[in-house]
Amino acid sequence: MDTSFYELRNSKLGPRVVKALEARHFDALYVDDIAKAADAVFSLIPKDHVISWGGSMTAQALGLYGRAAAEGYTLIDRDKAQSPEERIELLRRSLSCDTYLMGTNAISEEGVLVNIDGNGNRVAALCYGPKQVIIVAGMNKVVKTLDDAVARARNLAAPLNVQRFPPIKTPCNVNGACGNCKGTESICCQILVTRLCKPAGRIKVLLIGTDLGF
Repeated sequence: MDTSFYELRNSKLGPRVVKALEARHFDALYVDDIAKAADAVFSLIPKDHVISWGGSMTAQALGLYGRAAAEGYTLIDRDKAQSPEERIELLRRSLSCDTYLMGTNAISEEGVLVNIDGNGNRVAALCYGPKQVIIVAGMNKVVKTLDDAVARARNLAAPLNVQRFPPIKTPCNVNGACGNCKGTESICCQILVTRLCKPAGRIKVLLIGTDLGF
């Protein structure tokens, strides 16, 4: 398929979604390609900031974690834990970092964010704790309405994300579709709708004019 149609759509829609986010007190920026995205992220992070993150395929694709380490930032990295107990402690400590990096499961054209979490650490940081949160999102995360955003998070992002974890027996892992499960292994325990940023500017959203992550 001719990708120029997607590029044209993104170039028109992306700046409009930025305006919708700004009207809801987010800081927002649209960049048209991946090459500019990482530089845009790090232009927002002071050198003395402690950085942590939630699992994000988009952030990984942009090489943000490795670049943060290479540039000498102090990191709170749960993957460096030597035990499950230490990992939990690092997850808790990340809530008091200066800059928290994450993706988002969906964004409505009206500028509302939707995120689903299993343990809740990612949505907790989005709500409160870190001095600033930087969200990186490909334009594939943008959908028409809030209902569409919830549907995307539950029916597309969650079934794809569950494949990243050790084998679990949720319906979406077995057959690829959400089964509205209530088991202890569910990764859809928290569904967060963020309709406004408070305090203004704490959450910064970087929209990237391509498809990235789930």
